[in-house]
Amino acid sequence: MSPEELAERHPKLYHVTEPNAWPSIKKNGLLSTAHILDLFEIKGPQRDKIELTRRPTSIPLEHPVHGNLIINDNVPLSEKSLSTCLDNDLTPADWLRILNKRVFFWPDQESLDRHLGARLNRNRLREVIIVDTLSLTKTHTERVELCPINSGATIRKAARRGLETFSPLLKYSFKEWRTLRGGIDQIREITVRNHVFDISQHTIEVLSVGKA
Repeated sequence: MSPEELAERHPKLYHVTEPNAWPSIKKNGLLSTAHILDLFEIKGPQRDKIELTRRPTSIPLEHPVHGNLIINDNVPLSEKSLSTCLDNDLTPADWLRILNKRVFFWPDQESLDRHLGARLNRNRLREVIIVDTLSLTKTHTERVELCPINSGATIRKAARRGLETFSPLLKYSFKEWRTLRGGIDQIREITVRNHVFDISQHTIEVLSVGKA
């Protein structure tokens, strides 16, 4: 699928983060958890706890050069449920490592509203970064992926997931991707591996939503 094909279906993408995160994101870029941990020189047991286990709360980090930054929680995910829905002999820690190497976007307003309206989120202040799909994906084409599930949630009946869950944007046409997914044509997430340093160049608007 080309960036143009994706943008025709999903002209805007939405990234949800903590309140007041935009100044740091604008400075450092939109970074995967793994890249943040590299940048902030987090190592050893502290890194393993953040990267390989469920985060019940957001985690603030400080660095003498890079300033302050917040790593989002992953409350909708259960390690117990993960252990029952993983393919390719993956463990929950393996899956968390996979997730933490990616930056995530919702592909449409409906998906964003569903996420923000979920019981775990509806009373929280959040910041939403709205991105131009074509601009982002043309610049970072080789690292853009499509995902047919909510990969960071295991609430209710958890969808199966494994090494093939994230498909490189250019690997298949939309028709091929749809066929491989059993006729399901809904893209649930769009990801960029590692980082988007130039996120401000692709950003349309940053909104504060929700209430404390």
